[in-house]
Amino acid sequence: MTTNTARKEEPAGSANPLESLSALLEEDMKQVNALILENMDSKVPLIPQLASYLIAAGGKRIRPLLTLACTQLYGGEMERAHRLAASVEFIHTATLLHDDVVDESDERRGQDAANLVFGNQASVLVGDFLFSRSFQLMVKDGSLDILRILSDAAAIIAQGEVLQLSTTGNIETSLDDYLEVIKAKTAALFAAACEVGPIIGGQNHDAARAMAEYGLNLGIAFQIIDDALDYAGGQEKIGKTVGDDFREGKMTAPVLFALQNADAKEKQFWQRTLSDKNQKKSDLKQAQEIMAHHNAIELSMVLARDYGEKARLALAEAPDHELRALLDDIVSFTIEREF
Repeated sequence: MTTNTARKEEPAGSANPLESLSALLEEDMKQVNALILENMDSKVPLIPQLASYLIAAGGKRIRPLLTLACTQLYGGEMERAHRLAASVEFIHTATLLHDDVVDESDERRGQDAANLVFGNQASVLVGDFLFSRSFQLMVKDGSLDILRILSDAAAIIAQGEVLQLSTTGNIETSLDDYLEVIKAKTAALFAAACEVGPIIGGQNHDAARAMAEYGLNLGIAFQIIDDALDYAGGQEKIGKTVGDDFREGKMTAPVLFALQNADAKEKQFWQRTLSDKNQKKSDLKQAQEIMAHHNAIELSMVLARDYGEKARLALAEAPDHELRALLDDIVSFTIEREF
């Protein structure tokens, strides 16, 4: 099979590839959304109220879309894909609720974070409820392979969150440490969302492995760009407060690249602001200036593109199909996006 890794440019004014994928899978996503609404219902009114607050805020829905696309790409039964796409979205939403409590976030998807509106206790417990619902949907599917893939991903995500706690504020964190965090925290669910598609389609281990590799590398690239946008994006576009990672002391790619060739004064700055959490109002701007001096955002983009190419190489093993072309375009969109 020939490999074409050239980036496909979208004509001016056309839909981006994620919108094109959403349009192509619109009817399937309606079924997924119906399952999401049905399964977040509860006799306890606060549960659907809080869950719908976050879910109704939108988001790109990229993870369930990947499950649908990879299932259709391999000719799998779409009714099963609907359930598993809903399960994937519940895992993702649960982790967002837990993340915002741990990070003490103020904003999510352009609105007040759920923990600010409903409180930390309710956010954690509703996150637990959504995790349990995701497992109920997996069990309904009946495949032990799929149960293993998604439950492993849920466990890896939790480990990634704990690992991130151990790196927060530690300016001795290495790039490898950072990559381990984002592989677990973000990329594991991307990988699982893609891997279940060939399984539903009755494909062999090689097909499942290739799609898992595509999802893993796409997820890594996605998170690197998210972390770069925290310093270089616009608040109205990225749906969260610019500089959140800085205020929380997170060791992300832009910080690590700025640290690589930092002089003594710059290291003192990072020690004070990230390790000691002694921040002044002007410090975010200074952090951005230091990053610009060391080309930290550009180096983060290069790293993301490297993982994007790995995603493309894995995707090249998939069947020749319009969905494969869209999944290839999504790699570029993920890296070049501004939100």
